[in-house]
Formats: sequence, structure tokens, C-alpha cells
Amino acid sequence: MRLDAFLKTSRLIKRRSVAKEFCDKGRVRIGGLSAKAGRELKAGDVITLSLPRRKLTFEVIEIPSGNLPKERAAGIYRIVEDRPVPGEV
Repeated sequence: MRLDAFLKTSRLIKRRSVAKEFCDKGRVRIGGLSAKAGRELKAGDVITLSLPRRKLTFEVIEIPSGNLPKERAAGIYRIVEDRPVPGEV
């Protein structure tokens, strides 16, 4: 599954187009390296997402096939670190 599709399916980012923008701006990293929206993910990948007021690091547990119900979306990743980033907009 593509990175931008995973971010949308997991409900970490609401729209795939916004996920692509995050990737284009270098706000998504996999294993410490900047990641493109089309990057294929696999279970075990560690992703860092720089959101407006926090930095979220999570591990991919499962690659879903298609859309998921809201209740299962949080089960496809495990949060490693979630910390606030003061002063960033």
C-alpha cells in the first residue's frame, strides 16, 4: 500500500491529497529518511509524521487491503512516540 493511502486509511491524516502534501514538504520520514507519497509500505516500517503542533512516530503493524471501519483503523499501527512541538505552526 502506498504511504499516502496508508495515512488516509489509518485516519492519521483525513485526505490522501493532504498526506501527499505532507510527503512533498518533507514532513513524513521513514527510518529517518524523507519519504515520497508513492513509497510502498511494509509491516515493521517506522514512520515519523511532523504535524503542526506535535511529532508522531509510529510503527506499521498491518497493511490493510482497502478501507477499514473506523474502529479497526487505529489497530494497524502502534504509536512509538507522540510529543508536542512548541512554537511550530
